[in-house]
Formats: sequence, C-alpha cells, structure tokens
Amino acid sequence: MWMEKIAAGVLRVQTPIGPRYIGPSVRDRIFLLWIFRHFENLPQQVLAGWQRRFIDRLCVEHHFIAMPHQNLTEAPVIGTIERRPIGGADPGTVRPEAIENPGSSIVADARQRG
Repeated sequence: MWMEKIAAGVLRVQTPIGPRYIGPSVRDRIFLLWIFRHFENLPQQVLAGWQRRFIDRLCVEHHFIAMPHQNLTEAPVIGTIERRPIGGADPGTVRPEAIENPGSSIVADARQRG
C-alpha cells in the first residue's frame, strides 16, 4: 500500500465547500506519508508550523484535481487534512473567490494566522 501511495497518492483537503484533491510530486508524497504515518485524518490545527506551511504550499502550487467518488480506487488517498473554520465562523458561509479558486481560501487563512 505504501508503494501505491508513493507512486500515485493524492492528498484530500476537506474544505467548507467539500473535499478537494491535490496531486503532489513524489518527493511531497513521501513527506505526506510521514505526516500521516499514525493517522488518516488530521485537523490542520494539530500540525506543526512547518507542516502547515508545507500543506499551504501544496494547495497553492499544485492544481486541485477532480476525483469523482467512483474513481477513488485509481488514486490512493495518502491522508485527509480537515480545514475547519477558525474562530467560530459559520461553515455555511463560503466566499465567492473560494469557489473559483479553492486554494485562495487556504492561502487567506494562512496569512490571517501568520
């Protein structure tokens, strides 16, 4: 299973508008396997600073890929990052730019925290 994840694994990012999938490079997949070595799902808040920056960089640099539910067996999921609203924000509220560019909300949240 590890070899399949290194060869073709994807990162699932749970956002307020639904799951998004990122196709990282082989090097990045190895880092992700280390991050998710004990858990399949992690809230972003529990990650170390360098891990958050790594995930944010992946979301900005790599294009989100479409992965319909029936094709999940084609690309194994390395792990899932849960992006929960910070500070009691209403999860039903979605900014229009987040729909057009899903990475923009991730970057905006990172800038707001930093």
